[in-house]
Amino acid sequence: MSEGRYLVIVPTYNERENLPRKVPLILEQDSCLDVLVVDDASPDGTGDLADQMAAENDRVHVLHRTGKEGLGKAYLAGFRWGLERDYAVLFEMDADISHPPEALPAFIKELEDYQVVIGSRYVGGRVNVLNWPMSRLLTSYFGSWYARTITRMPVRDATGGFNAWHREVLLDIDLDRVRSNGYAFQIELKFRAWAHGFSMLEIPILFTERDSGESKMSKSIVREAVWRVWWLKLRHVFRTL
Repeated sequence: MSEGRYLVIVPTYNERENLPRKVPLILEQDSCLDVLVVDDASPDGTGDLADQMAAENDRVHVLHRTGKEGLGKAYLAGFRWGLERDYAVLFEMDADISHPPEALPAFIKELEDYQVVIGSRYVGGRVNVLNWPMSRLLTSYFGSWYARTITRMPVRDATGGFNAWHREVLLDIDLDRVRSNGYAFQIELKFRAWAHGFSMLEIPILFTERDSGESKMSKSIVREAVWRVWWLKLRHVFRTL
């Protein structure tokens, strides 16, 4: 795929150690890729570091937010920023080492034929994760199974956060109607795209547990995901999604 430019959105909160490693790896994958760091006023200076990186490279951009409001809101702000600047494709990607930048060329290739490409830990005949505690693995795997069972959405990794969206998908699903913020945010985006009939493909990625910084997972995030899938299903049944 060669038309336009593609934006990789990287939300950050206290990712000062990871950002200098991640951003260069993203940029070297393809010259069509830009990076937008969406920082939630990180007290460790991540936002200031991102500004320095942007000053040195015109393919790096920074969006500062006033406080920590959650992953979903950070991505929605990044999507709006990218759509306003006419990016053809918008990616979601973690700031740590969990999502492999070397998978980006495979995404770009598949985006020639599909409107949504999902980096999946659960396709290819095995669980593609490395150094993950069993508790995290079970939570993630059960969460995706639960979402798939309730909604009937044919996506094996419903909770995964390494995804690519053609701009028309995000415009069509109406970002102002997205209500989830944490773990459920990824489920809701995929469900809305599927319910609107967009073509979707899962490709295998190797997910690696972070080796620095802290995970943002919490019990409240898991609880939101549990009830949100029922909300999505009912809204779909009554055609109010």
